[in-house]
Amino acid sequence: MGNNQLLTQSKAEGGDKVSNQRFTITEVAKFVGVSAKTIARWERVGKVRKPKRDWRGWRVYGESDVSHIKEFHETVFEA
Repeated sequence: MGNNQLLTQSKAEGGDKVSNQRFTITEVAKFVGVSAKTIARWERVGKVRKPKRDWRGWRVYGESDVSHIKEFHETVFEA
């Protein structure tokens, strides 16, 4: 199942499942259309907010994080 489908499906399901939906930096990068390193750089320089981290220190993105990154990407790369 693609990342776009994951976001669409989780929104359609509603309830607590939406707030519990989590994505890795790789999944977010594929959905947005950039590399994981690009997202990490945007975080480092303050272009997008830093996500929460799990117990291993890995980035964990919620739907609001993904939406924010997608909006930033669309703003910067408008055609």
